[in-house]
Amino acid sequence: MNNKHDISTLNSLIETTLDSADGYAEAAKDAKSEQLISLFRARSGERRTVASTLQQCVRSLGGKPEDDGTVLASAHRMFVNLRTSLTSADNKAVVDEVERGEDHIKAKFEDAMKDKDVSPSTASVIADVYTSVRNGHDQMRDIKKAFHAAE
Repeated sequence: MNNKHDISTLNSLIETTLDSADGYAEAAKDAKSEQLISLFRARSGERRTVASTLQQCVRSLGGKPEDDGTVLASAHRMFVNLRTSLTSADNKAVVDEVERGEDHIKAKFEDAMKDKDVSPSTASVIADVYTSVRNGHDQMRDIKKAFHAAE
C-alpha cells in the first residue's frame, strides 16, 4: 500500500501543530496575566503531544515525520514580536493573535478530515487529535469574545 499521501497530509498537520505550540509559547511570554500565561503554556504542551502522536503515525507508515514548524509561521512570529514590542501589548491583543492562529489550525485539520484519499486508519488518528485542536480553538474563541465584550 502506498502511504505517500497519508504521510504528506500528516506531515503538513505536524508542521501546523508545531507552529501552534510555538505560537502558544510566544503568547505565554507576551501575556500579562498569570492565568493566561498558565493556559498558553498548557496549550503549547498539549499541541506538542498532538504533534508527537502524528509523528508516531508517520513513523508507523514508514515515513520520516516533520520535526519543525513552517518558515511562514516563524516569519509571522517575528512580525508579531516586532509589533508587540512597538505597541504596549495587552492581553486582548495577545488573545486576538492566538485565536487567529486557532482558526488556521482548526481549518487545516477539518480539511484533512474531509480528504477522501487519506486511509481510514490515518483519518481516525486525525479525528482523534482533532478533539484537542477543536477544544483549544473554542476556548480561545470564547476568551476572545469575553475580552471584546468587556470593552
